[in-house]
Amino acid sequence: MSETRIVTVDIGGTHARFALATIAADGTITLGEPETLHTKDHASFQTAWEHFAEMQGAALPGAVAIAIAGPVGGEVIRFTNNPWVIRPALIPEKLGADRYTVINDFGAVGHAVARADDDHFVHLSGPDAPLPASGTISVVGPGTGLGVAHIWRSGAGDYRVQATEGGHIDFAPLDSIEDAILARLRQRHRRVSAERVICGPAIVDIYEALAAMEHRSIQPVDDRTLWQLGTSGEDSLAAAAVDRFCLSLGSFAGDIALAQGGSGVVIAGGLGLRIKDTLLKSGFANRFTAKGRFAELMGRIPVKLITHPQPGLFGAAAAFAKEHLT
Repeated sequence: MSETRIVTVDIGGTHARFALATIAADGTITLGEPETLHTKDHASFQTAWEHFAEMQGAALPGAVAIAIAGPVGGEVIRFTNNPWVIRPALIPEKLGADRYTVINDFGAVGHAVARADDDHFVHLSGPDAPLPASGTISVVGPGTGLGVAHIWRSGAGDYRVQATEGGHIDFAPLDSIEDAILARLRQRHRRVSAERVICGPAIVDIYEALAAMEHRSIQPVDDRTLWQLGTSGEDSLAAAAVDRFCLSLGSFAGDIALAQGGSGVVIAGGLGLRIKDTLLKSGFANRFTAKGRFAELMGRIPVKLITHPQPGLFGAAAAFAKEHLT
């Protein structure tokens, strides 16, 4: 079988990332240079596709893999944060692609974890060994939201990916500070999910809860600024908020591993990569293993951070290869 060329796309609320990819006969995936388009600048996915084709200066391949930030099972796919609509059945007519794969964006991240080389992972905690070749790998991704998936590996090279809505399980505080964070969030939300605390924008709520505990008067600060102040150490309260985030992420990742029977855990998502150095120095590892009678078991689970620069694009291409070429 000769190599296969496809377009791979990763669509969120703000950006749509495009790249050409080549899938070799042995399954090796090579990504071309990604192009990032702003969804607000294009009336539809089709016009963005046409813009990408113009940028390439040539007709695009008749095959496409699309990772989408949202549910993908229906006949019509709508986005929460942009006005685009995608009807998968019309992809051959509208894009000229007779082979296509449409996958949830965190499902695509799961495929990236399953296919990425060992040098695309950084060790966070547990045994410093490669991820197991068999069993379940749990994947947790803090970003704009909190993604959760799991991968089952057969041990013989095959794997299956299952995206979930695990980020929406209940937030479980472990100490009085997290009790205070939960109490503050309950003033606005009848039910507080883990995603309300463990995602990028949540750093604002954590920061404000800590300020209220200390009876501090603070000025409103956006989440990007707080992450910068906290990870750099310029602001001690912001640093405390970042550390609290890392603790909660460690607890949650451990809970997911217990629930899924994970033999390995991978932290994914753009935020995880940005705070890599902070995570390594934080209490993440201690919180991951702090599971009472199961602490020894948790200590035997390798925990990694995926560092692939484009896991959504790479993973969508991997999902296409698995669906159409195996």
